[in-house]
Amino acid sequence: MPLKDRITDDMKAAMRAGEKERLGTIRLILSGIKQREVDERITLDDTQVLSVLEKMIKQRKESIAQFETGGRSDLVAKERSELEVLQAYLPAQMSEAEIDALIAEAIASTGAASIKDMGKVMGVVKAKAQGKADMGAVSARIKQKLT
Repeated sequence: MPLKDRITDDMKAAMRAGEKERLGTIRLILSGIKQREVDERITLDDTQVLSVLEKMIKQRKESIAQFETGGRSDLVAKERSELEVLQAYLPAQMSEAEIDALIAEAIASTGAASIKDMGKVMGVVKAKAQGKADMGAVSARIKQKLT
């Protein structure tokens, strides 16, 4: 079942169960997907839906950091609950060892020798790890290995 259909089914289930907070977050997800489909005049596949979800997750994490700094614990709790719903749609996350192996493989296949080759390595890793790892952390690891 495509990810978009699964999200739609979950929205219907949340409506029936009366889960207002979960329903609101799922509607935000579907709204983000629909917005991108309308903007680009395409129908999103699973990898594109995952990129929409990752963008939303990144936004939530940034908001949580800002709200914690501002002392807004009520908004932190709301963002965290939305983050949990969003993360439920991501595929199983890669382990540290799997990420390191993928980076080593990408460095070997691209022949990367310095930090100047980071873009090549990142392109290879991103294609294989999209949605399965935090790309910010992966980027930092690649930078560390290339310096």
